[in-house]
Amino acid sequence: MERIYLTAEDKVEQYENNLVTVTLKDGTVMEKLEPRRLFPVNKLEEYITLLDSEFVERAVIRKIDDLSPESAAAIRRSLDDYYLVPKITKILSVVEKYGTLRWVVETERGVRGFDIRNRNHDIRINRDFSIRVRDSDDNRYIIEDYRTLDNKSRMLLIADL
Repeated sequence: MERIYLTAEDKVEQYENNLVTVTLKDGTVMEKLEPRRLFPVNKLEEYITLLDSEFVERAVIRKIDDLSPESAAAIRRSLDDYYLVPKITKILSVVEKYGTLRWVVETERGVRGFDIRNRNHDIRINRDFSIRVRDSDDNRYIIEDYRTLDNKSRMLLIADL
């Protein structure tokens, strides 16, 4: 089967939750497709696959900006819903007990508490000064730039690294 690449001539609309409906320029309609990033860390707006309910790829978006503004907005909303990653704005406390770290943080979505099993594996510092944190339930959080944290948060963070 030949791969279908979406362009500005194709139409993408929100279906429900993070699902979309695609209408190709030839009139073919594909419903309940789930957009997923093929490169979820470093190409957030490029190479988006659209999967059906059986997780079979039905189409690919090379670049979201190649779509019409309305279609691009629908894809971004869907991806934002699926890849919700709360941003940590403040670290309130860090307690270690039996080798597990218990973090209580403030995010743009409110206060959250979670456990980290392995600080070497679950806390990643990136070159752009962002930090990705994965908790014991495999939820992900991000500190967009650890240099912008308040002094107490930075001290708690440095003590854990």
